[in-house]
Amino acid sequence: MVRVLLVQGDLSEFCADAIVNAANDHLWMGSGVAGALKRRGGQIIEQEAVRSGPIPVGSAIATTAGSLHARCVIHGAVMGQDLRTDHDIVRKTTVSCLELALELGLSSIAFPALGCGVGGMTYKDTAGAMKEAIGSMDDDRLHTLDVSIVLYGGDAYRVFTRTFR
Repeated sequence: MVRVLLVQGDLSEFCADAIVNAANDHLWMGSGVAGALKRRGGQIIEQEAVRSGPIPVGSAIATTAGSLHARCVIHGAVMGQDLRTDHDIVRKTTVSCLELALELGLSSIAFPALGCGVGGMTYKDTAGAMKEAIGSMDDDRLHTLDVSIVLYGGDAYRVFTRTFR
């Protein structure tokens, strides 16, 4: 399995080629991770994203990163308009984000805990789904990509650390 770096911190301050936004299928950036990325990176991120939407739940698109420390923001549609998600959607969205990063020739990607917060999933369920998704991909394809998961709070960090051991 590819090596995953777990970091406790603020995703909007993280430096990577791609920062992943836990998006809804219409790509509006309201609260949570999306709100933090928009506040720090600028309205241009949401404007470009919304022009590309809506997209199917489980898929991903890339936009500008505005003033974030990244080349792009990958918007992974981890929920629809009901703002709910589940294990299979988190898994599919994680794979879609990784595949897009590889397609774009990026060398690093930083995820939040997809599906937590607004999406209603527990840290444990999300960590399991994301680990499963990363593990399902061909190591030869991922060997060029540094994968980080940036977790805002100590509880999330502890749960993800246990799951990814």
